Amino acid sequence: MTRTSLPYSAPDLSALARHLAKQLTEAPDPLGHMSLMNMLARGAGFRNCQHFRASATAADKLTLRPEPVPDMTRVAQARRYFDATGRMVAWPAKTGLQHLCLWVLWSRLPRGQSFSEPEISALLTQWHDFGDPAILRRTLWELRLVSRTADARDYRRVELAPPPEARALIGLLSA
Repeated sequence: MTRTSLPYSAPDLSALARHLAKQLTEAPDPLGHMSLMNMLARGAGFRNCQHFRASATAADKLTLRPEPVPDMTRVAQARRYFDATGRMVAWPAKTGLQHLCLWVLWSRLPRGQSFSEPEISALLTQWHDFGDPAILRRTLWELRLVSRTADARDYRRVELAPPPEARALIGLLSA
């Protein structure tokens, strides 16, 4: 069973010590693990350990997690594959950079619109200079950024939340 780390605090150390001393004098001699955990939970103002755990878990779900910070080094590396007008000038050798660059092309595809293979290839040709729309189209599909029918006649943009680096790169190139 995995253990969840639960932060413990008591509003008053003196009250906690008095509460524990009272419970320890009333307890049978060999105290078990759960008995001690219940005593500590009651000393912090909870009914028992289960109540403490439920409160800590609920509080953890309510805390807002900060937005992940993008790795700007990767963004700068990917930016080099685009010219001043935002056209992709080369296909990166590294797979991670390829995926990051494809998010930019994904962001340019209109939402909710269906494209035939020649139509999506024509769009991709407008957005790159190295003359291989097929690799872009296939990789977009492999990454599940676009969906297509079994006969590959109908392509659609899949609505996803881009990762932080992709959002930063998209913002950089759209400015």
